Amino acid sequence: MEFDGRVVVVTGGTRGVGAGIARSFLAAGAQVVVCARRPPDEPVSADGREASFTALDLREPAAVRDFFDAVARRHGRLDCLVNNAGGTPYRLLGEGDAERHARVVELNLLAPMTASLAARPWLGRTGGSVVMIGSVSGTRPSPGTAAYGAAKAGLENLARSMAVEWAPEVRVNSLVLGMVRTELAHLHYGDGAGIAAVGATVPLGRLAEPADVGDAAVFLASDRARYVSGASLLVHGGGERPAFLDAATVNKES
Repeated sequence: MEFDGRVVVVTGGTRGVGAGIARSFLAAGAQVVVCARRPPDEPVSADGREASFTALDLREPAAVRDFFDAVARRHGRLDCLVNNAGGTPYRLLGEGDAERHARVVELNLLAPMTASLAARPWLGRTGGSVVMIGSVSGTRPSPGTAAYGAAKAGLENLARSMAVEWAPEVRVNSLVLGMVRTELAHLHYGDGAGIAAVGATVPLGRLAEPADVGDAAVFLASDRARYVSGASLLVHGGGERPAFLDAATVNKES
């Protein structure tokens, strides 16, 4: 298997997209370490293999450095960091104070930078890579999640700068995600009918599954992407159909 003997850290890897990423790396043969503030309800596993878990608050730089040092000592190496931890509740800008929005930026931009800096010395020894989990919210207006969108825009730019500064020892790439169906999808899209209706707006006809994201992350971390760095791979099912096409009164499909 392609990742036999390799060690991968997935932040926020205990549920949702993160767990899907961890399972894809497990299936590829990697030793996977997931971290989050709280343990998973059940171990993250695939093909009879389990990811190990460490409790960690990514907003505490000293704890993050200790975590990566411990992973490298325990396993003898580090080959990939997937910066997945993040997220935000729906909150209009005017409904929250600056400090509340700043915490969203801290989790979605500063925490991945903190983790990447702590992992860099170990990744440099193996010719490893960093995979940032971005969002289309960082490429378009993001009403209700403006601070999140701003953080994800910054994360993509950070990844490109890191790719230049850390080459050739460490590759850095981003996955720019569209809508993903996770156990929390109902909070964003409603009940089953709402999720289906939202999925129908995607050109490929459905929301992404966590495994779709995981497989893309495995590719970017693999030797098959050995000449890919500073890239942003869109994982959004074709994107969003432009609203003006439905509003226009001409050029309608028969």
